[in-house]
Amino acid sequence: QVQLVESGGGLVQPGGSLRLSCAASGRRFSVSGNAMDWYRQAIGKERELVARITSDGNTNYADFVKGRFTISRDNVKNTVYLQMNSLKPEDTAVYYCHTRIVVNVEGAYVEVWGQGTPATVSS
Repeated sequence: QVQLVESGGGLVQPGGSLRLSCAASGRRFSVSGNAMDWYRQAIGKERELVARITSDGNTNYADFVKGRFTISRDNVKNTVYLQMNSLKPEDTAVYYCHTRIVVNVEGAYVEVWGQGTPATVSS
């Protein structure tokens, strides 16, 4: 069973930085072999995709974080990171790590979510 455990959230002032981590575990699961995402959900809002890193290392970002956030991974540690710079109050949310696991040859998959780590940007 695949588990994703986030850490690194906290309280930071506007303009500050946080680095989130997502440690993956599970039999034969590797972050390098799967697309890994960071989502976030603010109070009263829907969960939204923030950034993705594909199995071949390509990265994609939501427009609202481009130039400020960077997604990366460490294959040895089996961990995905989200470096968040120039943080704004509107970045306040719970941040979740996510991946999809293909379970059969027809392409059926299951979604795996971490428990989330809260990030608060406030003066």
